[in-house]
Amino acid sequence: MPAATPGTPSLLRAMNDRAALELLLAHGPLSRTRIGHLTGLSKPTASQLLARLEDAGLVVATGTDGGRPGPSAQLYALNPRAAHVGGLDVTPERVLAAVADLTGAVVGSFELPYTEGAGAVEQVTEALGEAVKAAGLQRSDLHRLVIATPGAFDPQTGRLRYASHLPGWHSPTLLDELAAALPMPVEYENDVNLAAIAEQRLGAARGHEDFVLLWNEEGLGAALVLGGRLHRGWTGGAGEVGFLPVPGHPLVRQVTRANTGGYQELAGAQVLPRLAAELGIEATPGATPPDAPHGPHAPHGPLVTEAVALLRRAAAEPEGPYLRFLQSYATVLATGLASLVAVLDPEVVVLSGAVITAGGDPLRALLEAELGELAPARPRLVAGQVRERPVLRGALESALAATREEVFDTSR
Repeated sequence: MPAATPGTPSLLRAMNDRAALELLLAHGPLSRTRIGHLTGLSKPTASQLLARLEDAGLVVATGTDGGRPGPSAQLYALNPRAAHVGGLDVTPERVLAAVADLTGAVVGSFELPYTEGAGAVEQVTEALGEAVKAAGLQRSDLHRLVIATPGAFDPQTGRLRYASHLPGWHSPTLLDELAAALPMPVEYENDVNLAAIAEQRLGAARGHEDFVLLWNEEGLGAALVLGGRLHRGWTGGAGEVGFLPVPGHPLVRQVTRANTGGYQELAGAQVLPRLAAELGIEATPGATPPDAPHGPHAPHGPLVTEAVALLRRAAAEPEGPYLRFLQSYATVLATGLASLVAVLDPEVVVLSGAVITAGGDPLRALLEAELGELAPARPRLVAGQVRERPVLRGALESALAATREEVFDTSR
């Protein structure tokens, strides 16, 4: 339909429609009277709006608000089946796929162990196909798909950079092959950036325009959000802090060939068993936290699992050698983080990833104290709140944001 012009009835209707849809998304089922009150619309206008959205398949009647004094009122909710999106989190260990409806609820998921010999396109399509099947849908039902990977695809060349440890994803034709195999628009994003999106929309970074998310699992990484927007850099490599040269550690040269750098070697998960051993803390290789999943679909490799176990033990009893262990790790983490704070001066630093969060409040407090001595600014350090598959959640949230922009625009 022709684009609406400012001040026309069609534009005003579209604005009111969008306001009502946003309210239903934020609050859940609402009555006509409540929608009218929240939007400032009269009852007749609110009734027309709801009828219009119901006819468009965007709103459904869900029952009544029985239990209140007086007659029961019909409740309306966002139609969850008005659109669906997909998200994939790809690591060297597995491909995790999920499908969410328009409200953000996950309605299907599937995890596929990563097979080095299999092609990237085949593994993506298989994992997504099984997640879609679990949701009772077809792949063509998805409005959008966001794929998370380590590193980033260079916008100039289309090649995956900063992730040589992800086999099968470095073909110069990969993005074209995936586009040909998938029937929906596909976007690609760095995994740590998507963890930051999850925190920005659902977690510890809500309401903050300038923040850094520091991530530590299989690798160290950061996401930079400036003015409310992700900063990706010219080649998509902004935030690849594992390559950062740091004082107190030998320089790592040819970092892209080594797929590591000074900060990773100083503060990555692999240093924790050594720090513990130096303090007389007995490491237990392969130890798994009591509440961690077991079996082939466990979320982390043995190195991260051991690091998490050590930090949880120390955080549960932060005294003696365990306290010194936490202090040592806080110092090496702060060494690299201080450079980020000096350059970016963020309002908040979100601590995320299984390794950092395993240290809990004791590690966070020690890291904050160390950072206060090493950096000129003192941002607030907060623990990430999205603990359940934050990268995948961020992929879904990214896909949902773009899809809602399209679906909620009733002026089209």
